[in-house]
Amino acid sequence: MPTSPRPRTTTRDPEDIARRLTAWLGTRLPGAAVTGVRVPSSNGMSSETVLFDIEHPETPVRACVLRLAADPSAYTVFPAYDMPRQYRTMRLVAEHTDVPVPRVLWLEEDTGPLGAPFFVMERVEGRVPPDVMPYTYAGSWLHAASGMQRERLEAATVAVLARLHDQAPLGEAGFLDLPGDGDTLHRHVAAQRAYYAWVIEGLPRSPLIETAFDRLGELWPREPGPPVLTWGDARIGNILYDGFAPAAVLDWEMAAPAPREVDLGWTIYLHRFFQDLTTASGQPGLPDLLRRDRVEERYARLTGHIPRDMDFYLLYAALRQAIVMLRVAYRRVHFGEVAVPADPDTLILHHGSLRAMVQGGYRW
Repeated sequence: MPTSPRPRTTTRDPEDIARRLTAWLGTRLPGAAVTGVRVPSSNGMSSETVLFDIEHPETPVRACVLRLAADPSAYTVFPAYDMPRQYRTMRLVAEHTDVPVPRVLWLEEDTGPLGAPFFVMERVEGRVPPDVMPYTYAGSWLHAASGMQRERLEAATVAVLARLHDQAPLGEAGFLDLPGDGDTLHRHVAAQRAYYAWVIEGLPRSPLIETAFDRLGELWPREPGPPVLTWGDARIGNILYDGFAPAAVLDWEMAAPAPREVDLGWTIYLHRFFQDLTTASGQPGLPDLLRRDRVEERYARLTGHIPRDMDFYLLYAALRQAIVMLRVAYRRVHFGEVAVPADPDTLILHHGSLRAMVQGGYRW
């Protein structure tokens, strides 16, 4: 396997969810019944996803998705799961941009009905480039596509970022402001430092991650530029595609005001993360997809904004991913699946490439 096992994200029983969800839905849509409750195999770490259908004679909405705050007993990967924040972000993007997002239907902040806050949205049909096995591996639908088809997917994906950044009204997104002082980039990085501190609480520190933070300081942009509304988790694995065109942009929990390059760096690096794993296993992967030079050129052509300081933002993306990987590894330690090695940096799946980026030897 090229990646560590996907963390268990739930201890909840689908049948119990169906009963409780039906009772709750009756308060919003009297007479409705919930059927076909199932948990997708791609259930992620940001929150719990449940698919279900509605039976009711008077509603046109039949296929739905429940996003439920992560189960605390599953040793959550992130410290907080703010469902109202995600709900409001998706509504804002839907109302003010032409970026395709699922229509959100209901928000429930009370923990009583299902044990945690949640929201419900319409289900959009499509396919997602998988994380496990990664879409860069032979056998995935994206790997099997033609070069021209992947070219269409890449162009449409970069266009999603361009339209979001150009169209979303940051003035109406004050609820997304990150705490702290300074500009949005300083606040963004400070939030990652706080996340890292939470991950290592009571556990060994990561010298590599801390060195990467130091290196960020040396590469800090002289003029970060005006902030935009960034998606935050901007990667093709968070997009449902109809053919090779985006049908729905998902997972908005990391949205925040920040320079445009935060999203660009994440999009480029997260592909390289999977590509590096693939080549390390002896497969060619998809080396021509989402290349740094081409993504930057496409984005500049669409927006008129020439990406700058990308060495900083790509390192920042790799650093952010490293903190997530360390938390996932410490989760395995928590459940007795692995022991902490003498060098905790080796728990980070991409420690070799991150070290090369810190030292300036990584080749794009």
